[in-house]
Amino acid sequence: MIVGALTGSLADPRTLLLGRYDTEGRLRYVGRTPTLAQAAGAAVAGLLAAGRRGHPWTRWSFSAGWGSREKLNVTLVEPELVVEVGVDVARDASGRWRHPARRHRARPDLSPTDIAPL
Repeated sequence: MIVGALTGSLADPRTLLLGRYDTEGRLRYVGRTPTLAQAAGAAVAGLLAAGRRGHPWTRWSFSAGWGSREKLNVTLVEPELVVEVGVDVARDASGRWRHPARRHRARPDLSPTDIAPL
């Protein structure tokens, strides 16, 4: 998956918001990780860059939880970092994962173009 935003700060990411490009080239939000352990957050912190003007998720809002009206405070990041995750098959009508994605590791050896489109 491609990291498009995070909660916490660039120096101390707490959760990663993940996406994949669709066949039209739009970055689609598909889910997020649970709270990262401090070591896991530190491992990805140096690989993330602040989102620039024109980020695909500018002006989006993200729900704090399934069925919640509370909004997450997120920091957009450049959608350049690929992470390997484990997910289950439960999805909502939009194709988003109903449960958090378990982050396995960052994959700086891959680029977003290496990820198959939705």
